Amino acid sequence: MTAEPPAGRGIAGRLISIRGWRRRLLSFVLGALAAAAQPPVHLLPILPVSFCGLVLLLDGTQTRREAFGVGWLFGAGYFAAGLYWVSNALLVDAARFAWLIPFTVLGLSLGLGLFNGVMTWAARSFWKPGLSRIFVIASAWTIFEWLRGVALTGFPWNPMGNVWVAFEPVLQAAAWGGVYGLSLITVFAAAAPALLSGGHRFRYPAAVSGFVVLVALGAVGILRLASAPDAPADGPVIRVVQPNIAQRDKWDPKKRTQNFALQLQLSATETGKTPAIIVWPETAVSQASLAGPLGQRSLRRAIAPGGVLLSGALRVDRVAGRAVAAHNSIVATDGRGGLQTVYDKHHLVPFGEYVPFRSVLPVEKITAGAIDFTPGPGLRTIRLSGLPPFSPLICYEVIFPGKAVIREDRPAWLLNVTNDAWFGMSAGPHQHFASAQLRAVEEGLPLVRAANTGISGVIDAYGRVVNDIELGESGVIDVALPQPLSPTFFARAGNAIPAILTVLLLLLSYLFHKKQWVRSI
Repeated sequence: MTAEPPAGRGIAGRLISIRGWRRRLLSFVLGALAAAAQPPVHLLPILPVSFCGLVLLLDGTQTRREAFGVGWLFGAGYFAAGLYWVSNALLVDAARFAWLIPFTVLGLSLGLGLFNGVMTWAARSFWKPGLSRIFVIASAWTIFEWLRGVALTGFPWNPMGNVWVAFEPVLQAAAWGGVYGLSLITVFAAAAPALLSGGHRFRYPAAVSGFVVLVALGAVGILRLASAPDAPADGPVIRVVQPNIAQRDKWDPKKRTQNFALQLQLSATETGKTPAIIVWPETAVSQASLAGPLGQRSLRRAIAPGGVLLSGALRVDRVAGRAVAAHNSIVATDGRGGLQTVYDKHHLVPFGEYVPFRSVLPVEKITAGAIDFTPGPGLRTIRLSGLPPFSPLICYEVIFPGKAVIREDRPAWLLNVTNDAWFGMSAGPHQHFASAQLRAVEEGLPLVRAANTGISGVIDAYGRVVNDIELGESGVIDVALPQPLSPTFFARAGNAIPAILTVLLLLLSYLFHKKQWVRSI
C-alpha cells in the first residue's frame, strides 16, 4: 500500500523530491542532529529540524522499501552520534580490543537503526497527507522505542523522552506517562511543524498543537513542583563516595590496596554529619577484601555504630580453589564488618559481562576474567534494620522503564551503583544519569547514585538533583534521604499508560484520514 507524496514548495519541496545518495546522506545527518537534544548538549530546538525533515523525506518515498532506507539511516545517525562513547570502553585494554572500535560503532548504530527502519516501513503503510501522518510517525516511533527496550534483552538507551531532564516542569509528566509517554508527545510536537509545507486550511494551529500540549504539561509540572518540599525531610543521612579511580587502575594488583584505602579515607571524611548509610560504586572492591580481617577492621573505623556500607563488589564462587561463578553484586556490611545481605545483578550487559552465543562467537567479554558473570534471580526490595527499604539497581539496570521496583513490595528509595569509568569524559555518563532521573520521577521515589568516576548524586522523587559530584572528580556528599511520594500513576500502571496513548493516536490518525470534516487539517 503506497500513497502519493504531497505537494511541497521551497525547502519542503526540495526535501520531498530528493533522491539517491543525497536522501541517504540527509537521513543519516538528520538522525545525528536529533541526538544533540540528548544530554549533555540539550539542544532541544534541533528536534523540529530533524523530525520535520524525516516526515518530508518519507513524503517523498514511493515504496515501503524506500521508507525503510530513510528510517534505517536516520536511526543509524541517531545512534552513531548518541552512542559514540561506547568505543571508549574498548580503549581501556586497547591492545586487545581497539581493533573492534569501527565494527562496534558501525554495527551498533546500523543494528539499532534497524528498529527505526522497520518503524518507517510500517508507518509508510498508513501514510496519508495532513495531520494523520504526524499521528502515525509519533505512534510508530514510540512503539519501536519500546520494542528496542525489550527485544534481545533490551537496550532502551536515549529514549526521546530523556531530553526533558533539562526542563523539570515537563519532566513531571513522566509521573503519569513514563518516558515513553514523553517520547510520544515529543516526537509529535517535533514533527507537527512539517504540516506548514501543505495547503491545508488549519495547518497553522495543527503545526503548533504539539507545542501547545508541551506548554500545558509544563504548566501542570510547575504546579506539581510548587507543591513539592524545597528540602529533603529528616531521613537518614547518606554518604555517597566517588573515588574517581581510572578503569585501568581498578583491578591493578599493585593498586588494589591503595584503591581500597582511598575509599575508606573518603568514607571517614569529617563533615559534621554522621552518615547512617555509606554507598560505594559498582565493583568498588572484591567481597573477599571486605570479608578479610584487614577489611573488617578498617570498616569498623569507617562505619558508624548502627550504620551500614552498601558497596558494589565483585563476588567469586570457588570450588577447590577454582573460580566457578562470578557475580556483580551489592553487599551490605554493618559497623562490625558483618555481612547483612547480598544482591546480584540480574540484567547483565552482553559482551561486557557475558558473551551471548559464546560457542559460536570468537570474541572475549570486555571485563576481566576468564568466566562470564552469572545473573542474579531478579529485582529485590531489601530491608535492613533501621533503614527504609530500597530497590538495588546495578549499572544499566536503571535504564529500564517500569522495571525498577517490585510493585507488590514497594521500596522507599532506589539505589543505583555504577562504574562509568569505562566511558571516560564523554556523553555516556550524562545520559546514564538522565535515565536515573526519569526512574525517580516515574516511580515517585528518591534515588541515590554512586558512580566510580561520576556522575554521583541524590535525586528526589520529582527528579530534582539534591546534590551531586561532577564527572571526573573525587569526593563525597552527605544528604538526608528525601521522602518518597505516594505511588504515581505510572508506578501503578507502568507502560500501559503510554501504550494506551499510542493506540489513541493511531485511532485519531484513522479518524483524520477517513472523516470528511477533518480531512482539511
